[in-house]
Amino acid sequence: MLLARLASPAVWSRLPLINLRFPQRLSGPAAPDLRTFIARNTEPVREHLTPEISLRLLTPRCPFWSEPAQLWPFSDPYWAIYWPGGQALSRYLLDNPTVTKSKKVLDLGSGCGASAIAAFMSGATCVLANDIDPVAAVSIGMNCELNNIAPLPVVTVSLIGNMEEKWDVILLGDMFYDEELVADLHNWLIEYKRFHGSEILIGDPGRAQFTSYTAQNGLQKVIEYDLAETTKKENYGLTSSTVWRFLP
Repeated sequence: MLLARLASPAVWSRLPLINLRFPQRLSGPAAPDLRTFIARNTEPVREHLTPEISLRLLTPRCPFWSEPAQLWPFSDPYWAIYWPGGQALSRYLLDNPTVTKSKKVLDLGSGCGASAIAAFMSGATCVLANDIDPVAAVSIGMNCELNNIAPLPVVTVSLIGNMEEKWDVILLGDMFYDEELVADLHNWLIEYKRFHGSEILIGDPGRAQFTSYTAQNGLQKVIEYDLAETTKKENYGLTSSTVWRFLP
């Protein structure tokens, strides 16, 4: 099953780092048909921590839910799942709009775009979604339209390490799943925080790579949410997800 492979804890610990550093070329349906392909193989969902936001996701009613993963014509569709860390971040932003109101926001590893959409709904003046998968970029645009907002800009090259652009708020949902990536993120975030003083918020459900993160004393717990039953099942028993503030 495609979904089972994507949500498996084993996959979290061995996602290829190339997916985080280099944009992937599209394969399968031609670009003009990509929107149709996404629409046919996902469905709008509100059964999650942010029912205010409708998202096109992979569900048991979708054709590829139970199909062999190798039949999927693109790179793994991480954008088709609303991961627990992103759910917590998005819920927090919707409940606390002052965090992003009138702010410039970067959603790193945006996936389905939920946190970027939540920031926009909460009054951010500028929101940039960043995901190196070009299929995710199309999906984010479709999810914006689904929520009656203009498509948000999406950058499909990794911004990890970029120091030039100043963002008031940086969002990272479900990005701490690989030790090498964690080290890269930590070094960049430390430098970025010192240079720009931005608010940096991390959403994570307690994956091993995050709980063993060596800079735990540099994090401040903001809030923890219980996950919906469907999310618990899809994520192998994880029961809650937490928002953390990255400190200097």
